[in-house]
Order: sequence, then C-alpha cells, then structure tokens
Amino acid sequence: MNKTPMPNRRFLHACLLALVMAAPMASAEAPLTLVHVHGLSYSADGRQLMIPSHHGLAVYSEGRWSKAEGPAHDYMGFAATRDAIYSSGHPAPNSGLTNPFGLIKSRDGGRSWQKLGLEGESDFHLMAASHGTNAVYVFNPQPNSRMRQAGIHYTLDDGKTWQRAEAKGLPARLQSLAVHPSDPKLVVAATAEGPFLSRNAGRSFERLGGGRQALAVSFDLDGQHLWFSSYANQAQLWRVALQAGAPAQPVKLPVLGEDAVAYLAQHPQRPAEIAIATFKRSVYLSPDRGGRWTQIAKEGATR
Repeated sequence: MNKTPMPNRRFLHACLLALVMAAPMASAEAPLTLVHVHGLSYSADGRQLMIPSHHGLAVYSEGRWSKAEGPAHDYMGFAATRDAIYSSGHPAPNSGLTNPFGLIKSRDGGRSWQKLGLEGESDFHLMAASHGTNAVYVFNPQPNSRMRQAGIHYTLDDGKTWQRAEAKGLPARLQSLAVHPSDPKLVVAATAEGPFLSRNAGRSFERLGGGRQALAVSFDLDGQHLWFSSYANQAQLWRVALQAGAPAQPVKLPVLGEDAVAYLAQHPQRPAEIAIATFKRSVYLSPDRGGRWTQIAKEGATR
C-alpha cells in the first residue's frame, strides 16, 4: 500500500485532543458522561443504541441514557451484528483479566464476553463485522501468533483462522472499516483519498465516492449503498451506490461546527432511522435519513 498524506491534520488533531481530555464516566446516580466514544451500534431488536466508552457500554433507550449491565471494560473496535457483538480493548481495573483482550464476543448485549483468541497480544482499534454473516475484519498494526504480518485480516469462524487481505490499490492510512451485511467478501476501507471498496475479501480495492476524504464508513442494510463521512471546512455525510463511478449524494447534517461524524449506525427494524456520533462525543438521531435531527448528547453530556 502506498503512503499518502492525511488532509485536515489540524482538524483531526483537535478532535483527538477533545477525546483524550474528556472527563471520566459519571456514577449511576449522576448524569452519564460519554467518554472516548469507540463505536456506535443498535441492538439487534433496535431497542437500544449502544456506545462503547472508556468505562463500559452506554445505552440510549426509550429516551434516556443508562449504563449497560456487564463489566466496565475499555471496549475498542466495537462491531455489532444481528446476533452478537464483537470487540477488543482492555479489561477494567482489578478485573484480573489479561490485557489486551484480542478478540471477544458477546451474545447477551455485553453482559458477558467469550474470548476468541489473541488475548494478551492484540488490541484492534479498527474492526468491522458483517451484520448477517458475522465475518469480522480487523486492521492489525503488528504481527501476532495468528497473523504473520501487519495489515487487514479477516475471520469467518470467530477467530479460529485468519486470512490476510493483500489490499492492492489501497492507500496506507486507514480511518475505519465496514463489511457488507450479507456478503463477507465485500469490505470498504475509509481513507484520506475516499472510501475504497473490495469485492474479493480485501485482495484488491477500487475507489468510490469521487475521491472525497472518508472518516466514518458504514454499509446500508439494503446492501446496495454505502454511507461515509468527511470534513472539508465543515462536516459532511454522503450516501453512494456500490458501483465504480457512482456519484455520492449529500445527506443533510445538523450544524456541527469544527466537528465531524466519527461513527454511524442504522436502525435494523426502521432503516430510515440513523444515528451519528461525532469526534467531540455529540450524538444525534434522524428518523428520515437526515431530514430531521434530534441531539441526544452534547460533547459527552447526556443531560
């Protein structure tokens, strides 16, 4: 993969500083504060919007925020499917668990977790899972006992075996990954040069979206479109058909100022409903693909 410069370095640096300087998550009695937002997903039934943070999972349901049941781990690389959650990251203090997690999986909304390997070896910050097939893709920054080289790898059997993606044509610096909801061979990587689509499990990639910078990336559950965010003097959100040369269509966003969309999730039962989380930890819901937006968290504050 060729090395390419990252545009908007000053903007991204400011966003990362905002994440690092966030205050700790509040206690159960105090208003919940979102810290170090590491992902955004709906539960399979759509009743909960889940945000992994530095001290466990935050949940938005029926108009209120709460802390999810389960351990307060530092979840990284969070990805939800129709029947499971996959993650990586670091155990809660005094939990006695090995750091880092490698790959872990939950079938009960994060109350309990199954170890899938690479415990004590790898922390996958970039991870994506196919909603319908449970294929998991990760970017591994360095070799481990199951991955001989750094780069994109994927598993179709919950981490028992891993395949490396050759990633021909893909720029070196990645922002995020996404996997098609029903075809495990279709994967998209977000880069400074735009979103790149692979139809062969990451062996080669082609550019989508007209060369715009891509930050967050997510497949539409219709399997025919892709969502991606960018920043060019202001936050932008786009939806594009999965074919080379297809024009990206803009999606209206709320006024975000010097902020941008870091994560996007789509409601599994009401596909027109989407949620976004920003680099500065604000969260919004739209019932109609961006026609209207409601803010449910402002820079980490949920009340």
